[in-house]
Amino acid sequence: MKKATHQQTKRHNRDLVLQTIFSHDSISRAEVARITHLTRTTVSDVVTGLLSAGLVEEIGHGESIGGKSPILLSIVTNSRYMIGLNLAQDKFVGAVVNLRGEIKEIVEIPVHDDNGENAIKLVYQILDQLTRKKFKPLVGIGVGTPGLVNTREGVVVNAVNLEWQNLPLGKLLEKKYKLPVSILNDSQATAIGEYVYGSGHEPDKNLIVVNIIHGIGAGILINGRLFQGDGGGAGEIGHVVVQENGELCRCGKLGCLETVASARAVVQQMKMNSLDEVIMSFQNGDKKTDAVIGKAGHYLGISLANLIGTLNIHQIVLTGDMTRFGDKWLDTVNTSMQTNAFSRMAEGTKLKIGNLDFRACILGASAFLLLDDYSLLFNKED
Repeated sequence: MKKATHQQTKRHNRDLVLQTIFSHDSISRAEVARITHLTRTTVSDVVTGLLSAGLVEEIGHGESIGGKSPILLSIVTNSRYMIGLNLAQDKFVGAVVNLRGEIKEIVEIPVHDDNGENAIKLVYQILDQLTRKKFKPLVGIGVGTPGLVNTREGVVVNAVNLEWQNLPLGKLLEKKYKLPVSILNDSQATAIGEYVYGSGHEPDKNLIVVNIIHGIGAGILINGRLFQGDGGGAGEIGHVVVQENGELCRCGKLGCLETVASARAVVQQMKMNSLDEVIMSFQNGDKKTDAVIGKAGHYLGISLANLIGTLNIHQIVLTGDMTRFGDKWLDTVNTSMQTNAFSRMAEGTKLKIGNLDFRACILGASAFLLLDDYSLLFNKED
């Protein structure tokens, strides 16, 4: 293993201090040094640089525990902005996000067909509007897209409902907008959003977030880091067969989880025009609707049981359109999960509905830009 260069060590220390300040509303230099195990001199030097960059500010004095009152530091919330995109709904949604995950501006455009070229034009349309806004400097664009994604190359390998095959979306957007771009699967982006901005998720812990919308996918975080697998597709549970000789899936197989447990599936099975109609029928106690939603929850629970057996992660969060069916649906999912999993492993598993809606994908896509490296924050161009 090569020894880190002086420049690499400086960057590591800078990111460590910045991450620590990020994770607190306010904090003193001494407390940063205690948490990071860096020397007070190193912390002081790093903080001086962060103050000069306009990323951190001194916001007053804390309580003294003997001696002088410490000066408190905080992130300058609106010193940098990112753009996050969610392309997984029946509408494309983009937003400008500040360093605290606050959405400052949002643009929504309905998606009326599955034409791949039209979909790219809609992405451009959203970004054209957002990049013209007053929020500067923009440091990057994060995109959460359905389908199999090669995040490292910024390529959408296969997005069935968008008709995208091996689309170099990252390079297209970088060339057009002259900004760094990250592309990742929408469920993985949603998982990051819930992990970073949802409540109750401790740093460096494990989490599975299952996003149930038109499709179904899971985002997996292990020790606080996104796990994508060798090919980038970890968590693609929607296209795993759960019913032999079941309904034809968009992927070409029969009986995928998506064909029985997704929002699209329940609308089709009820022969209704929208999920809102299905929800109303469900709330009115219609027996057929109750059976369809029960079946959807049952098969989702079986898939979650398989995830428990594979990963043994105790925190599972459900997000997306199907969560609108509420506690009754959740109880069905949970019962099926507990019944079909190895009991000793399942008994420690907590299942709950997420705190964020479609915003989780937007926030996660934008946060992903900075997860492993804060360097983008220092490429400031007004």
